Amino acid sequence: MITPITVGFLSPYSGIYPYYAQHLFTGWLLGMGLDPARQNTVRFVQEYTEMGSMKASEAAARKLLFFNRVDILSGLISYKAMPGMIPLIEKERRPAFFFDMGEYVPHFPYLSPDVFYASHQLWQSQYALGRWAERTFGGGGHMIMPVYEAGYHFNSTFRQGAISVGGQELKLTVLPFDESDPYKMELDSFFASLAKEHPPYVHAIFCGSMGRLFFQKWIASGFHKKIPLLVHETMAYDDILDDIRHINLEIYTSRLWMREDENKINRTFVQQFEQLAQQPANIYALMGYEAGLIWKELLPHAQKKDWDAVKQQLRTGIISGPCGEKNFYPASGFALPAPNIIKITTTNNQIHKIILDQGQGMRFDAKELEEIHNGSVSGWQNPFLCI
Repeated sequence: MITPITVGFLSPYSGIYPYYAQHLFTGWLLGMGLDPARQNTVRFVQEYTEMGSMKASEAAARKLLFFNRVDILSGLISYKAMPGMIPLIEKERRPAFFFDMGEYVPHFPYLSPDVFYASHQLWQSQYALGRWAERTFGGGGHMIMPVYEAGYHFNSTFRQGAISVGGQELKLTVLPFDESDPYKMELDSFFASLAKEHPPYVHAIFCGSMGRLFFQKWIASGFHKKIPLLVHETMAYDDILDDIRHINLEIYTSRLWMREDENKINRTFVQQFEQLAQQPANIYALMGYEAGLIWKELLPHAQKKDWDAVKQQLRTGIISGPCGEKNFYPASGFALPAPNIIKITTTNNQIHKIILDQGQGMRFDAKELEEIHNGSVSGWQNPFLCI
């Protein structure tokens, strides 16, 4: 009798997507061709990592590896938490397969042969949007974000995209954090500066309920449709726009994945997930599904506990997923995505999307991105959206 493959999953808290792990697991099993409700092939063992810090992640990984004796270590992690976990993983020599949203441009002072990364590469979306904004609206845009979002590489990669096509200056407003009122959003001085400068566009980077609140304040400000509003990818997800689809919004964004994409693999994924989960497919289900496609190929080796064969295939394997090609080992060169630049309008309680252009990706180890690692020092260890 073949025993189940155990996957230890590091699970930080997310108030924005509290069920991300369940959606990711469902997508993973569907990608493997398994029935999530009936299969006995894979068993997930979750371990809570609080906000996903290095200390909490290391403690959880230690428990999963040395106490639970899981076959594969996985989870939603930040690259900032990796230094504490790599020695544990390499001691056991079992594969680690981690997920991240792509809040940081990958940087690997040491690349472990036992660790693999399934990244959504949000930074690529920002880079593509910055290039398009500079070419379409011209230089001198104004970026706005809270302290939390400013701690990642979103504004840096947007700026780098603009620079790549000749951009010079971008103004940046970072809203202060009020510990007594975390959702405080005072925009009077920001709007006053817009009235004075009238930039060619505004680029907003907020997440969760803060994004919805910014949209409401933006429309009330009088600048809506007078200054083009560009937003970060996660601000334009359907579940965020659902609550404000009645307010006649007009925005531009870059998207690495669209639920409506009619390619065959995406349609299969969306239909399978939505039929089972009875809710719209989302980004975490997508990440899980992409993982499942490669682990479907690895399953015969994993069931034999032949981890050397598993790791060798992970280092070179490429899958064709809902978003195109994807691979999972940095040394082989992450497959470059082709983000869609889209215009979104909400009218009569409907969300309308028009693809305007297709962006281009950038190699994570490109020399042009070195200054981001050198100049964007951040203490944020929690994965993006884990607040």
